[in-house]
Amino acid sequence: MMRLSKQLKAVFTVLALSMAALPLSPAMATSDLLKTQAPGFFRTRVGDFEVTTLYDGGGAGGYTLEMFKGNPKDVVSLLQASFADPKQIVGSVSGFLVNTGEKLILIDAGAGGHWLGPVLGKLAGNLAASGYRPDQVDLILITHLHADHAAGITSLDGKRVFPNADVWVSKADADFWLSEEIAKKAPKEAQEFFDIARKIAAPYIAAGKWHTFEGTQKFATGVKARPINGHTPGHTGYEFVSKDQTLLVWGDVVHLAPVQLPKPEIGIAYDIDGPAAVKARLALFKQLAADKTLIAGAHMPFPGIGRLRVDGKGYAWVPVNYLGTLY
Repeated sequence: MMRLSKQLKAVFTVLALSMAALPLSPAMATSDLLKTQAPGFFRTRVGDFEVTTLYDGGGAGGYTLEMFKGNPKDVVSLLQASFADPKQIVGSVSGFLVNTGEKLILIDAGAGGHWLGPVLGKLAGNLAASGYRPDQVDLILITHLHADHAAGITSLDGKRVFPNADVWVSKADADFWLSEEIAKKAPKEAQEFFDIARKIAAPYIAAGKWHTFEGTQKFATGVKARPINGHTPGHTGYEFVSKDQTLLVWGDVVHLAPVQLPKPEIGIAYDIDGPAAVKARLALFKQLAADKTLIAGAHMPFPGIGRLRVDGKGYAWVPVNYLGTLY
């Protein structure tokens, strides 16, 4: 029996060596690349509130080096330090869905195919993947009326994507972006933003679902507006507070984290009032880092939720951890 075992071992050794020497067939050597990503949603908790990040898209096309208001050498150096290509700057856009238990609230709705499609415009699909339907959304809070934040509320054929939702936007932003007179005086490259804003607002205005506010209006229990000056005339963040935990959805305080976190004084061409935007960012960074406040940023790397910590003369981003279960 021992002799047979040695013989079998010798046979298997020869077979193994022979198979290793054989060329693999194409089917065994490779498989087709799937070229797809996981659904773009992420969940965390703020007290009793459940917060879902909804990815709208990302890639190159939204930024150029010339848009950043600072020393170009500094911008290039910061991008290269984060392994980014200064000649092809990549950004991303997300919206945020907060379930308070009483209300389902969407903060910003992505581009909806109206701008930078098909790079952007994925929020509605990720909303469905996350387990919610558009008709379940009660409130939509718009940080500002730029196309990448607001256009997704309306379909390309002019219908309300969220049929039961009341849309809220600051009066200053609505008065600016929906004004035909201001649009006529605006630079040619800005005309598209005015056109899109009027188009996406129209069906909600007609249905009596479009509302404006001023200041720190309260929208639901633990939910209120927080004006953040500079980026647009009525740029607004939204605070969510539950069980002494706070989340600030800050809109466009930051457009490109590798540049504006280490050097918050660097602005961007999209800011209507650049100096005011920089001033607001500096003050807000200082407070949020000191208070360790949780932040949701539309242009922060997905899932866009984290905290700031002081890092030398600037700041660093500390993202939330992924947890397989929240309860």
